[in-house]
Amino acid sequence: MSKFWLLVKQLYTQKVKAKSFIFSIVLYVAVISGVMFWSDIKEAFFQSEPLQVAILNETEAEMESFFESTSDIEFSFPKEETAKVEQQVIDGEYDAAVFVKDQDNSLAAEIATFEPLTFNDQQGISSTLQYAGKIYEVQQLNLTAEQAEKILESETIISAKNLNIESASGKSEDEKAAGIGASFLVGFLIYSFVMSFLSMITTDVASEKGSRVLEVLLASIKPSTHFMAKLTGTFLLALTQIGALLVVQGLLFMLIDGGSKWDMVVDIANELSFSYIGYAVSFLLLTIILYLILGALLGSLVSKVEESSQAMMPAMMIGIIGFYVLISGMASPDTMLIKVFSYIPFTSGMVMPLRIGATDISSIEPIIAMLVLIGTVILMFLVSLSFYKRSVLTYSSGGIIQKIKTVLKVTT
Repeated sequence: MSKFWLLVKQLYTQKVKAKSFIFSIVLYVAVISGVMFWSDIKEAFFQSEPLQVAILNETEAEMESFFESTSDIEFSFPKEETAKVEQQVIDGEYDAAVFVKDQDNSLAAEIATFEPLTFNDQQGISSTLQYAGKIYEVQQLNLTAEQAEKILESETIISAKNLNIESASGKSEDEKAAGIGASFLVGFLIYSFVMSFLSMITTDVASEKGSRVLEVLLASIKPSTHFMAKLTGTFLLALTQIGALLVVQGLLFMLIDGGSKWDMVVDIANELSFSYIGYAVSFLLLTIILYLILGALLGSLVSKVEESSQAMMPAMMIGIIGFYVLISGMASPDTMLIKVFSYIPFTSGMVMPLRIGATDISSIEPIIAMLVLIGTVILMFLVSLSFYKRSVLTYSSGGIIQKIKTVLKVTT
């Protein structure tokens, strides 16, 4: 076995057996599952008995169909006098009593409580009352409750027609919604893996350099071999973690709740094109490689592991900015901010998939962003390899700029 693959194997096996590697997979699964299964988690851990709300109808309209009980709020329609119902609220038989009456052909409501309601409970009751008020006003047109509800719940059938015969057909609303969801997942993975593996490779190189282990290693191998081995081993570790995360998360989605979440994932995937999936995967892998190259360079510049956090701070800030630009663009993916950051190599991996999936851009734009990213990866690799050879055994003090100046001064 060559020295290169021996280093790769040693790094990979050491990291993949570490508790932190397993913990990170568990953490990612917990975060994604927490988002997807939040309604079930909320019901299991936070949901108490449904709120008991009494509706006293002082209008001539039939109100029972307006207020449908849910798992959060249970409505009842007592026939007792107002004073008696209020006493029942005081005694705790009801959490709230709602008195509805007609006011200038509109519905007016008064909510009586003894203990203050939580914000969510107030919001739930208010939204139901708003809906009931709309039906009530429509009913004043002498329509039945069913006719009024049909009018309020009717949906307009909307289709799109592209008059530009030279351009590709535009994406539907469902396709754009699926693109936004998938783009957030890609951005989240890039952000998470960039932050963790950038830190890993930077601290590894800095630790070996600070402990003088590199001086021993580089006596038998070339600095370029060590550089490539670090990149390859860490990248294989990232691929392993991505694969493990997808497998574990997929099994959870298929096995829990009758596979309903897996069906949701399949529905979203069906709205995505093969070109989008190809671009998303390519941007994900290339962005991870780019940051790993940068991390190895930063690790070689510092003299001890304590300085690594300061050295990689600028790179981490760029990743954080890219992720927050992605989040801001989910509501409006056509802004100039999104367009600009979709071409910047260090952020295009997070932002360009959003434009591909959620906007009707020309096919040439993602190709340009991809070529710029590939060119940047190649350029960064060559520059980092050149600096790595000269800086990995160079010890100096000061900031990153000062260290770069020292390396150039000593080695030229």
